[in-house]
This record gives sequence, structure tokens and C-alpha cells, in this order.
Amino acid sequence: MTKEKSGVGPVVAQRAHFAAPLKLRSGGVVPAYDLVFETYGTLNAAKSNAILVCHALSGNHHVAGHYADDPGSLGWWDNIIGPGRPLDTDRFFVVGVNNLGGCHGSTGPSSINPATGKPWGADFPLMAVIDWVQAQARLADRLGIDAWAAVIGGSLGGMQALRWTITYPERIRHALVIAAAPKLTAENIAFNEVARQAILTDPEFHGGHFYEHGVKPVRGLRLARMLGHITYLSDDQMAEKFGRRLRHGKFSYDYDVEFEVESYLRYQGDKFAGYFDANTYLLMTKALDYFDPAREDDGDLTATLARTKAGFLVVSFTTDWRFSPARSKEIVHALLANGRDVSYAEIDLNSGHDSFLMADPQYHAIIDAYLKNVTL
Repeated sequence: MTKEKSGVGPVVAQRAHFAAPLKLRSGGVVPAYDLVFETYGTLNAAKSNAILVCHALSGNHHVAGHYADDPGSLGWWDNIIGPGRPLDTDRFFVVGVNNLGGCHGSTGPSSINPATGKPWGADFPLMAVIDWVQAQARLADRLGIDAWAAVIGGSLGGMQALRWTITYPERIRHALVIAAAPKLTAENIAFNEVARQAILTDPEFHGGHFYEHGVKPVRGLRLARMLGHITYLSDDQMAEKFGRRLRHGKFSYDYDVEFEVESYLRYQGDKFAGYFDANTYLLMTKALDYFDPAREDDGDLTATLARTKAGFLVVSFTTDWRFSPARSKEIVHALLANGRDVSYAEIDLNSGHDSFLMADPQYHAIIDAYLKNVTL
């Protein structure tokens, strides 16, 4: 009898408070802080079946399922988590966490700074990927998890999975690094800087302390998201979805929305600006820029990955021009040079960088096959 591949159903967010300060790579310190997280499935008696899902720039802890009072609130990776799905909750205990500095419940720029009684705003210290991993390790301690069966993530989430294998090699048995890179290219840093400038130059930004003024830098955040969204899609996908189709069938010869692609980008920008925090966006993009674990070894990625002990699945997508397959292969080659157990898949999917979020049968079958071989 084939197992029905259903979702996890209603879920509830949880909150963990940490009284001990966290020292950051930047030299800054976050005092007592909260992490919001969700879990799916059941932790086994040996506590050996836990999988950590790391989110990308705009993600959060709500990875799967829906909230009881909002059936439409599906988690951002719901298509891959649940009974019979690749992250099989009949077998695994899956954890999703909103990273420190986020804007979905974990302590971040919009939280109250205990030193001032006002929102942190721009005073919230910048984060590095290693800081998130250290905070996640504290959460694992709280949950009684000595070692993750696997850590998985796409994009910035994949970078966190890679960082786990370097910083805590004894605490991770498998890493699934999807649509990621060992560091950003100059082009990627440039895109992030343009997006940040859209926010920083918004008159409503107020140096990051806009909360006190009762406003939001909506225009800047909207433009940042529109720019980012262009880079997440492939040219083929944009041509297929929009082409040069006009909203009203003819040119209007003005600066209002004429092409369908313009309408789509404005919608995505408005939607994002309605729920995301501008300071968190700045913080997340800087963490992306800073990520370069091989910097600790004078740029020698092979030397850096010599510290790893995990098994690896590295996945890339042919149309992902932001984090191209060539960047994933850099990771693979450095792992192979160290004799690590690594599998690599390059998937032909036309959704660009966003491919890692898609419910593609071949993609999911690869994740499923790898995780079925993970011993608990």
C-alpha cells in the first residue's frame, strides 16, 4: 500500500528564551534573546532523527503546515515536508527556526533594546552566518539534540548547512546544500548593495530608527524586493510567464503599468514591503556578503572543508544564474579533494534561483533518495 503524501496539518509556533549573551563575529553582543521555531514529526528516543531546515533571506520558521486559524498560511517549503514526502515526518523530527535578527518573532531590529527601552533599529548588531549557526546550536541543546541527522537549506539556508559542517563537525551527520555557493561573486554583492541603497536612501528610513517615527521605508523595501525578484527568476521563466504581454492590449505611452511583468514585480514588491522589516533585509543581505568560510584559510576552500566530517548532497539548477552550478561544483571539488562522501545533482529546471522551492518530481526524488539512506 502506497503511503499518502499528505502535509503536516495544523502547526504551532514555539518560543525559546536564551538568557546567556551571544558574542558575534562582528565583535558585537546580543544580550538575552528569543528564537521562534516550529517542529514537525516526533523526536525519537535516541534523539537521532532530527533535521534542521535553514531559511533563506526572506524565509522564517514557518516551513510547513498551516495555522489552525488560517488554513491558507502554508509554510514556505510545505511541498517537501510531511508523511511520505522527502522530509518524511513519519521518520524525521524536522525543526524550522527564525534566525536571530529576523522579523518573524525572533529577537531582531524591531525588538526592544533593553538598554534603551526602544526598538533596536540600526543599533542591532550585524550578523554573520556563523552567528546563526551558533544560535541554532543553542536551540539544539535546548531540544536535547546532540547531533543533527541532517541540516538542509537552499540559498542562504544552504550556506548555513555548509557552515554547520565546518563549525560543528561532530554535531551534523549529513548536509544538504542546495542552490548555494562558498561565497558571493562581485555581481551578487553588487545586486545586494543596490537593494540596500534603495532602503537606506528612502526618506522614511530615518537612519534605521523609523519605528519611532511611526513610518516604514516602504518605497525602498519595495524596490529592493523588485530587484531581488528579477534575479531569482530565469530569463526563460520570465519569457514563459510574461513575455511582452500588455495588461490592456495596447501602449498607453505613460509611466503607469503597461507590461504584465511590471504588474507582477509591483505586486511582489508591495506584498513584501507589507510584512518584512527593512533593517532585517539589510542585515540578511550583509550576512550573505560576508559569508566566506575559506577566508579563515587564506581563500583555500579545500583546507576549510578538511574540517568537515558529514556526508553531503549538493544540488544546483541549470537556470540559476545567481548561484550557478559552477559555484556548487566548487564545493563538490573541495569536498572530493578531502575524500568526503559527496553526491551532486544538477537539475534542469527553468525556475531560476527559486527552483529550490519548487515541487519538481525529479528534484524531490533526489532529496528523498538521499534521506532514505540516512541512518538513524
